[in-house]
Amino acid sequence: MALPGTGKSNDQFQYDDVECRKLADTQIGGVSPSDVANSTAAKSAVIGTAIGAGVGAAFGGYGGAAIGAGFGLLTGAAVGAGAGESSGYALQRRYDQAYVQCMYMKGHKVPVSGHLSSPPGYPRPSYAPPPPPPPPPQ
Repeated sequence: MALPGTGKSNDQFQYDDVECRKLADTQIGGVSPSDVANSTAAKSAVIGTAIGAGVGAAFGGYGGAAIGAGFGLLTGAAVGAGAGESSGYALQRRYDQAYVQCMYMKGHKVPVSGHLSSPPGYPRPSYAPPPPPPPPPQ
């Protein structure tokens, strides 16, 4: 995500890289994005199983509880996987932003967006056509 800045040695880049990784890790609370995703998915599966068992028992007795628990587990796991992925992605973005800002501040080259546009609410600049050429001399 970053390259050594102009006039920066590889040793300086390595040192700054480690320092910025630590800073970014602190910014997200020292939690791994994959751990957050897995934890969210597991919690949703457990909650889905419990709800499914309760609903199944209410409508179909013990046999319904087993079917409801199975359905709740599948549904909870599917919903949890999506929620976990979303949580992990948001955490990874925060980490990346903190790292890139730190490396930029230390004078290294960092990626920038390739497309630039006007902020919302501002019109794009428009340029008037050039004036017509003057009439030929007589």
